[in-house]
Amino acid sequence: MRDFTYYNPTRIEFGKDKEKQIGNYISEYKIKKVLITYGSDRIKKSGLFDKVTASLTAQGIEYLELGGIQSNPLLSKVHEGIQLAKKEKVDALLAVGGGSVLDSTKGIAAGACYDGDVWDFYTFTATIEKALPVFDIITLAATGSEMNSFAVLTNEKTKQKYYIASPFVFPKVSVINPELQKSVSKEYLVYSAVDVIAHSIEGYFTATYQSEIVCSYIETNIKAAIRTAEILLKDPDNYDARGEFAWAATQALNGSTYTGVEGATSPNHMIEHDISALYNVPHGAGLSVVIPAWMKWYYKQNEEQFKRFAEEVFGLNSAVEGIEALENWFKKIGSPTRLSEFDIKESELEKIAQNVEGNTKYFGLSEKYNKAKVLEILKLAL
Repeated sequence: MRDFTYYNPTRIEFGKDKEKQIGNYISEYKIKKVLITYGSDRIKKSGLFDKVTASLTAQGIEYLELGGIQSNPLLSKVHEGIQLAKKEKVDALLAVGGGSVLDSTKGIAAGACYDGDVWDFYTFTATIEKALPVFDIITLAATGSEMNSFAVLTNEKTKQKYYIASPFVFPKVSVINPELQKSVSKEYLVYSAVDVIAHSIEGYFTATYQSEIVCSYIETNIKAAIRTAEILLKDPDNYDARGEFAWAATQALNGSTYTGVEGATSPNHMIEHDISALYNVPHGAGLSVVIPAWMKWYYKQNEEQFKRFAEEVFGLNSAVEGIEALENWFKKIGSPTRLSEFDIKESELEKIAQNVEGNTKYFGLSEKYNKAKVLEILKLAL
């Protein structure tokens, strides 16, 4: 393995009814006032919001709320949250929801400790030097944001979807109760499965060096996501499958699949970010379109690894068979695999490629993915 530093300070509280203890977890940090962030009123209709606030109140923790965070979260909402956090002088933030809620919360946490525009952090024109503490109760397994230092945000004015990465935005405590995730729609379960696989394969296929233990770990994680997603599509109440699926999502992007790895990049996420920034498609849906196209375009640059993927994940013999098997699985579970399914026509590919070109420097891929190459990939996704 290559030299590495592994740092992940997030404490995971996994299991049934753990959300009822959130007040206890937060009080350990001497927090007195929190901003609760969430998406729709679903958390209030389900009773989750009442459980959370009762736990906070029992510990003498004041709270205020910011709802309405949408999928593919927006900069304007983060600006709203920053203003509220500063005005009310909150000590911490508590995200209750999926990855979009938590990503927005991380942006608010950083922006609340900064005098400039939080977007500076996303364009790497400023560095995050501190942030308010972040806690979360994750209700959708997909992004892995509950145990990593990343957050993605869309600037709706410029149509740019960029990310931050900072040790200051690692959640302090993340609650994962699989029971809270069983109300997720079939559609978003499918998109979540795609996202877990996407996080797992980016480095797996692009790294210039990976150890056997990391490769095997990634393959196991992918197989777990596939197996449990299929169980949950038939039996949404299966707690054990729900728990494994949730943990696979967390493990896919908490740093463990990149230890000792060299030269890994994330081209699929780079391209998808610009598709969802322009067309507001669900992130997982966009990935299931981009991934097969990218694999067909790229596989000859690392054919042995693609062959290994086919053998270890699907029991097949060739790189091409493995690509086809993954694409067919996306179709089987009901995730799109063509841009046309978003009503995106060939005439629009130039616009997407232009947007991607502006994003390549933030992913460190300016030399490898010029506009012409991105267009080649996009054409394979029509």
